[in-house]
Amino acid sequence: MSLFAMSDLHLSHFKPKPMEVFDNVWLEHTDKIYHNWNETVSDEDTVIVNGDISWGGNYEEAMPDLDFVHSLRGRKILFCGNHDYFWNSTSRLNSLYEDMLFVKNSFATYEDYAICGTRGWLCPRDEYYTDHDYKIYKREVGRLERSLKMAFDKGYDSNSIIAVTHFPPTNDKKENSDFVEIYKKYGIKRVIYGHLHGENKYNTGFHGIVDGTDYTLVSADYLKFRPIKIM
Repeated sequence: MSLFAMSDLHLSHFKPKPMEVFDNVWLEHTDKIYHNWNETVSDEDTVIVNGDISWGGNYEEAMPDLDFVHSLRGRKILFCGNHDYFWNSTSRLNSLYEDMLFVKNSFATYEDYAICGTRGWLCPRDEYYTDHDYKIYKREVGRLERSLKMAFDKGYDSNSIIAVTHFPPTNDKKENSDFVEIYKKYGIKRVIYGHLHGENKYNTGFHGIVDGTDYTLVSADYLKFRPIKIM
């Protein structure tokens, strides 16, 4: 069994939203996801989907997209993104599919590992950050730390935790943030994140090992719509 990850599926079965208006790489991206995912992932594998799953504005609109994810191979561990407006009741979502676990204010497990995380948010001094973002930013920092504490309380340690956010852990200048400080505080060795799209944005996030933490960008377009093996 292997662990994979890919974020930012941006599905829109209920009301089509052509993603290729942002970049031609998104042309027919749903078909690319279906083909590449099922070619790469086996039924025994697990895939982390860290946010921006569906453009659906509510539960009913998102259902065709969630059904699509359900049709893909493997077990799925899902985290919320900034466009996942359908995500109101985690318990309701977790009652839908045996192969899909929706994670919020908690953590998931994969073999001997804890998968901890939260949505994240824009970090201070980012190009798009405003004073209105501060409250959400601090709330998401708190959620990340609570998720990690829950895993540590259950006996996991820094070597058996994978941290997950939708947003990158820094601003677009790669400056320090409270998210990075938490990773340092808890000695987290592996972090995955998404949200960044386009050639001019991919490099605004950490790649590889920084201060002892290995960061991996898993946005679908960055991965050419093929889940990447994490371990």
